[in-house]
Amino acid sequence: MSLTKKKAGIHSRRSMTGNIVVFGFVVLLGLFSALPFIFAVITSLKPIDELLQFPPRFTVVRPTLANYSDLFLLASNMWVPLFRYIFNTTLVAVLGTLFHVVFASMAAYPLAKHRFPGRNIIFSIIVMALMFVPQVTFIPQFVLLSKLNLVDSYAALVLPWIGASLGLFLMKQFIEQIPDAILEAARIDGASEFTSFFRIVWPNTLPAILTVVIFQFINLWNYSPKELVYSESLKVFRMALEQIVAGDPIARMGAGAAASVILMIPPIVVFIALQRKVVETMTFAGIK
Repeated sequence: MSLTKKKAGIHSRRSMTGNIVVFGFVVLLGLFSALPFIFAVITSLKPIDELLQFPPRFTVVRPTLANYSDLFLLASNMWVPLFRYIFNTTLVAVLGTLFHVVFASMAAYPLAKHRFPGRNIIFSIIVMALMFVPQVTFIPQFVLLSKLNLVDSYAALVLPWIGASLGLFLMKQFIEQIPDAILEAARIDGASEFTSFFRIVWPNTLPAILTVVIFQFINLWNYSPKELVYSESLKVFRMALEQIVAGDPIARMGAGAAASVILMIPPIVVFIALQRKVVETMTFAGIK
């Protein structure tokens, strides 16, 4: 009995030590991941003399909000009101995310639950597409949209993102976890494919849908399609901020940091609100 207690005590101490090590590693990794955001916030609060100080310092001695006021002052002097750029970004992010979620889920359903010739080849192409960065498709996208006379329009901002491969991959992997018996029972009861999809598949894939929403919204919010949009009234918020900072990169360094902080806030809020669904979806996606 005493030997068993000793072994239990040793395992308990090892478990506690291991938990402490793992926790400390996770905390350090989290701080390292948050370092760019922390640095951007600190830089946005520095006055111009501290920004130009050499050697540079990580901390701020005299914090100020002057960089934010300068940013909005510069934005107010642009040809198009700042609200228009924010509206364009929000419109593109919302529509692009909505259309992509619908397309990805409806395309993933037959890939996951139906057997047809070429199914594995199509999925292999989707997986292969994940290997390439978006910049690889810029030229084909421009040529295609140019032939369709869609360059310099809202369609040029939204259409290229509807068929993004990551969302399709995640949805397909998640839908495969739904038991076939449930879908067979629905078909026996007379349910059509659309009824089965919207009443069975769609509600049971909510974690995957919300995960795709996070990834797609972040990508579109940070999207800067310089090669597809030329009209000032169609440019997104990030493009406007880049133009402001590019006017004088040295003097507007603080305004640039303030712009970076503003751009990071919406994606961070969306991620914090839906982060639990990301873990659940990635767990299902990794099972296969």
